[in-house]
Amino acid sequence: MKSSWQVATAAEAFAAAQFARCGWDVSVQYGANQPEYDLVAVDGDRMLKISVKGSKDGGWGLTQSHISNADYHGAADAWLKKHSKKTVFCLVQFKDAALDALPRMYLATPAEIAAWLKAAASGRGDTILYERHAWTDRAKAAGTVDVIPENWRFTEERINEIASDGYP
Repeated sequence: MKSSWQVATAAEAFAAAQFARCGWDVSVQYGANQPEYDLVAVDGDRMLKISVKGSKDGGWGLTQSHISNADYHGAADAWLKKHSKKTVFCLVQFKDAALDALPRMYLATPAEIAAWLKAAASGRGDTILYERHAWTDRAKAAGTVDVIPENWRFTEERINEIASDGYP
């Protein structure tokens, strides 16, 4: 995959396939004028609107367009306000994924992502959600490592947790 379009297309296909493998009916939106989500997954009375984000470099740039004056927390808050509480993000990572293996996949709510972005870099915040990032000596967060929470991994249990009545 060379272009961002190819990464996005492949990510949506993998996300749709994984939800289908877990027994969910999936509708895929195509076209230039999509709302905030790419897929709709339905299981009985449960429905999830899924925004798929693909990456081939280890991170997902999410809030860059919202940042000003190095206010990372404000950027995360502005980004969060643009997303419905019923939208779920499916993060698909192709970096170091063999062609004959599934990419690593994660499911997170907008609120979880905003909280993670604010906590990144030892609390300074960041605009990029990294799968794993070790901060170098030149960074404010030198010596720390940001890692996506293990419980975000795409599993049937995670889908059920997010789709439960307790989800905001």
